[in-house]
Amino acid sequence: MSHEVVGRVEEVAAQLAATAEDTERLGKLSDESVKLIRQAGVMRLLQPTDFGGYAAHPRDFAEAVMAVAQRCGSTGWVCGVGGVHPWEMALMDRRLQNEVWSENPDTWIASPYAAQGIATPTEGGYILKGRWNFSSGTDHCDWIFLGALVGDADGKPTNPRKALHVVLPRKDYTIVDDSWDVIGLSGTGSKDVIVDGAFIPAYRTIDSEEVAAGGIAAERAGRTDTVYRLPFWAMFPLGITAAVIGISEGALAAHLDYQRDRVTAMGTKIKDDPYVLSAISEAATEIAASRTQLLDGVSRLYDLADAGKPITFEDRSIVRRNQIRCAWRAVSAVDEIFARSGGNAVRRQNVMQRFWRDAHVGLQHAIHTPGSLYHSAALTSMGIEPEGPLRAMI
Repeated sequence: MSHEVVGRVEEVAAQLAATAEDTERLGKLSDESVKLIRQAGVMRLLQPTDFGGYAAHPRDFAEAVMAVAQRCGSTGWVCGVGGVHPWEMALMDRRLQNEVWSENPDTWIASPYAAQGIATPTEGGYILKGRWNFSSGTDHCDWIFLGALVGDADGKPTNPRKALHVVLPRKDYTIVDDSWDVIGLSGTGSKDVIVDGAFIPAYRTIDSEEVAAGGIAAERAGRTDTVYRLPFWAMFPLGITAAVIGISEGALAAHLDYQRDRVTAMGTKIKDDPYVLSAISEAATEIAASRTQLLDGVSRLYDLADAGKPITFEDRSIVRRNQIRCAWRAVSAVDEIFARSGGNAVRRQNVMQRFWRDAHVGLQHAIHTPGSLYHSAALTSMGIEPEGPLRAMI
């Protein structure tokens, strides 16, 4: 049974689709798009219930993201990224949760998590400096998660390195307005942010390894809902890949709508062309398989956590391997149908070209990089324990 939030997204589907052109032109989500997402409650799916959220099954979250991305890729992407932040916020100190949500449970939180800054210890916390790329949806957010390396007195990373996720209010960072000029997912407004010496109280930080492992941070935060016992590297990629699959579903729907009455320059009706019809069916099957495998992976991890069983590195590795393949499979399917859509498919007024661009830019995210992760997953499947960098992002 579909979650009520997914149902609300479907109810405003036509309105969401109508906002996509404005969102792309603005280079950030349009006000109408933001309003629709807030009304549907997408960003509160993984938010704890004591702060107005649903603490929902991650499958419900992924399906909501897909439903949005089918209509507007940029809006779906922002939901996929930003929708995970309430999940991590639930693992933070309650003082911080109150600061973020007590007055407005619809407060949005941005990121990125890449450790592109240095947090130098000081009395009561850290001094943070750095510049971060790719802060999706940041114009509509009042707080931000940032990745940072703990630094020494000279502002250099300590050895061994220690990474933190730190949280800042909007007044403590600067958004670089002209830093997002791209060919796809233009409406995500994934701009750079700069922090120049802000003080971060210790209670607004968390060890990234504790979040990555799953369970440790939830126990410390007193969170008993199953969803908060899942590992970060299952949850964060879930939202991003769900957006890519939703975009691919949107591309398929647009392709079917376009091809239904199309006649080629040679006078052939597409509905009578067995080669194009065959490609459509293959692409549809590949995209459907991507959706099924992504949802299956996170559901398997959820079931382990719900049963009180440990989630092993091998479990995490297999789910990450499959999640990456889901994205590549879906975008490859989009390529197959786009290549058979004729020259008019590249015109700006044809929504197919936007879905095609958005899908490819979504594939560029670091969590879709197969190389070392495929390497690690193969070793793990052989019973060989990966070491060092091969354990990264798993």
